[in-house]
Amino acid sequence: MAEFKANDGRVGGPFENSRLLLLTTTGARTGQSRTAILGYYPDGDRILVVGSAGGSPKHPDWYHNLLADPKVSVDLGLFDYPATAVVLRGAERDEVFARLVEADPGWGEYQKQTTRTIPVVALVQQPGPPARGSFAEMLKTIHSAFRRELALIRHEIATSGTLGAQLRINCLTMCQGLHYHHTGESTGLFPALVEQHPELTDVVAVLQKEHDQIAVLLAELEQLVDANVLDQVDELIAQLNAHLDREEAELLPYL
Repeated sequence: MAEFKANDGRVGGPFENSRLLLLTTTGARTGQSRTAILGYYPDGDRILVVGSAGGSPKHPDWYHNLLADPKVSVDLGLFDYPATAVVLRGAERDEVFARLVEADPGWGEYQKQTTRTIPVVALVQQPGPPARGSFAEMLKTIHSAFRRELALIRHEIATSGTLGAQLRINCLTMCQGLHYHHTGESTGLFPALVEQHPELTDVVAVLQKEHDQIAVLLAELEQLVDANVLDQVDELIAQLNAHLDREEAELLPYL
């Protein structure tokens, strides 16, 4: 947990290429804040965590806490926000758990070790206070998040060899987020900067052309369902990193 906090959510060792978060709950008995470090999975507009407790016979403490109070706090290293914890039930839980087992067979091994049904919990972001810091700092943080997520997706594809259900969701969630981010820049940030700083007209034109090229790659990636997706991700990473570097170099001094 200390390494996570010191490195904006990055850790080394066996969890180097893992998605990790800090989940803060309110103790069911004590009423005090309790924080656990957990792996998570993207799932559209929510993220998923699993109450495996290593296959032990009892649910983890954080799970009991959120049953008593579903208002939690999520820290992804680069971002933190309030969330509502929703325990998945019935067929939804079983379908989601099956694809998580496909992505990480260890969950299935944990389930075999216990008679309890291992819970799956969705963490749904809730509105919170505005982000602190300048617009330039916020833009750099968003860019860092996209760079990190693309690197994780590439690692998953390269090591899995197949594009399973959860990995498809990871890719589509990232594609959707990047699409929304670029749309916001193209319709809001870019016109405002050109209006205030006409000297940026040519720079913004180049950045917009890169947005258009990346949009084509995203659309193609969303259609891929086989191993060829790795080449597409590599091309997206190359183009996106070049674009983010150019955008930061050219625009941050004006923000």
